[in-house]
Amino acid sequence: MRHGDRMDNFDENWTKTAARPWDPPLVDAGLARAFDTGRHLRASLDFPIHRVFVSPFLRCVQTAAQAVTALCSADGVAIDPSKSGGNDTNTLQVAIEFGLCEMLNTEAIKPECAPPSGDFAFNIPELEALLPAGTVDHTVKRVYEEMPQWGESVAAARTRYTEIIKALADKYPAENLLLVSHGEGVGVSFSAFSVDKTVYEVQYCGHTELRRPARGGEFEVKGYNGIRYCSTRT
Repeated sequence: MRHGDRMDNFDENWTKTAARPWDPPLVDAGLARAFDTGRHLRASLDFPIHRVFVSPFLRCVQTAAQAVTALCSADGVAIDPSKSGGNDTNTLQVAIEFGLCEMLNTEAIKPECAPPSGDFAFNIPELEALLPAGTVDHTVKRVYEEMPQWGESVAAARTRYTEIIKALADKYPAENLLLVSHGEGVGVSFSAFSVDKTVYEVQYCGHTELRRPARGGEFEVKGYNGIRYCSTRT
């Protein structure tokens, strides 16, 4: 799932005064879209979500917070996930995963907005505090223990997204996962597991539904929303 509507795409002056111009928050419409998407997933999926993994960028953490709240809501009315019994059966568990982060290159982050040192300086405790109470799983060991290096190629980022999807599925074979990432990551989640399809647009909160046997095997795209693609078959 891609994050919601980001501030810098609505206020062109935001980056000029922002302390962290590479890490915009969501606008109010983005928060609402994320909640609505979580509510849609709750209503439309025929299985519960057990775990949520999220990119450390602020817009993704805010998106995950809204989606988790909606997934743990009763009839669309938000309730405290830590007291809800969680998505009907078990409390949702949430963890930040560096491997889901934005492409770390000038294709995704304007050079003038990137941190000069290449250090994105995420404060993980502060980000975790934005997530609904009782949902953060502090016992999770990240697949990527550190952020990828600034300057990765587009091809390397796409490989990373493919690998992190497979790695998380392998790590939690008996659980249903929601991954909150960026446009390129969601595009890869569709194109890497489809035949002769190239994604050219992922809308805010666009998402794919992937399924595979619990014991491993190939992923199959079972559904998608907010994704535009073209066929590469000749």
